[in-house]
Amino acid sequence: MPAQADFSANVDRFTGFAALYDRHRAGPPAVLAQLLGQFAGGARPQLVVDLGSGTGLSARYWADKAERVIGVEPTPDMRQQAAAATTAPNVSYEEGFSHATGLTGRSAQIVCCMQSLHWMEPRGTFDEVARILVHGGVFAACDYDWPPVTTSWEANAAFESSQRTARRLEREMRSGDGLQQWDKAGHLSRMEASGCFRYVKEAVVHHIDEGNADRLVGLLLSQGYVQGLLKRGVTEAELGIDTLRHTALHALGSTPRPFVWSARVRIGVV
Repeated sequence: MPAQADFSANVDRFTGFAALYDRHRAGPPAVLAQLLGQFAGGARPQLVVDLGSGTGLSARYWADKAERVIGVEPTPDMRQQAAAATTAPNVSYEEGFSHATGLTGRSAQIVCCMQSLHWMEPRGTFDEVARILVHGGVFAACDYDWPPVTTSWEANAAFESSQRTARRLEREMRSGDGLQQWDKAGHLSRMEASGCFRYVKEAVVHHIDEGNADRLVGLLLSQGYVQGLLKRGVTEAELGIDTLRHTALHALGSTPRPFVWSARVRIGVV
């Protein structure tokens, strides 16, 4: 882990919209626990560690699937939301980074990063994962493709158009300067190159939940790069969010409809 690495911009990126994030983001794929449990030997895990646990969506997923769950999250705003939203007594949250969790070595059967590994320094993270997992334990980085497939192609097209606009403005305004970030496409190759895992595999799974026009707009607003632009004074109209809201309301309405998510799960066994 480079001594000069500064993750303060990452923490700032996810500050100020935790409640919105928690309300609209998708939880882990329903099949994830079964998939990872098979790699981990099939027994109910004594401890699952959720790195970059955010508002606790991914940690709460494990509440009835493991004896104990610890979410590790550096952003105070996110941890506060997680604590407020979590009622399961076996789920707790700790301040920390993926490369420095402070957790006991050889204590966890499963370690997960749900849509968060790209914000983590790979080498230090994989070393820490190998330290806290038991022999035969399983690490998984799970990332959804964005946006989910809704029942309206018009709504999806409006979402994607707004995404492109926001990304262009992010580059032009340099609102992402200072962020520590790694490309998701390189997760698997970096895991293989780390030497921390005896076996590495990618699986593609699907997850279905429900959403309406309000949720589709909320999903876009839950993106850190969109929030970063709004904080700088860019308007929703300039981002195309007004158009998305109008299109989604017409095409999806307020009734919950299926949202189909595709997830790429990169799995490593220590």
